[in-house]
Amino acid sequence: MLMYRMPVTLRIDLASPVPAVRQIVDGLRLLLVVGGLEPGTQLPSVRRLGTDLGVHFNTVAEAYRTLAAEGWLEIARRGGARVVARKTPRADPEAAAGFQRRLRELIADGQSRGFPRGRIARELRRLAETLEGARS
Repeated sequence: MLMYRMPVTLRIDLASPVPAVRQIVDGLRLLLVVGGLEPGTQLPSVRRLGTDLGVHFNTVAEAYRTLAAEGWLEIARRGGARVVARKTPRADPEAAAGFQRRLRELIADGQSRGFPRGRIARELRRLAETLEGARS
């Protein structure tokens, strides 16, 4: 597992079956949502972050482009990526259904790996509280 310190830590696991680009996007998105990366924060260059994480710079570039398409980042030619203020979009019914499906799948995966329902419920409550307090 590799870690990268910006104002906070980004972790990826190169042995994971989850592609590195997905791990980078998910890790950065989590930091953006909980306030670990504030608007105006300059992110490392794709080459620097790629080198530090042990992945090809194109992997980092793809992650940055994904987050830019979601409205989280502004990418300037030769200027790198910078966090921007983002309005939270309204979830449409299709997005809500997809989220609920993925959440059910994640819970089922946790249960299949031996996590008791009570622990899963406590974790979900704790994470929900963390997210609610993040941007208050």
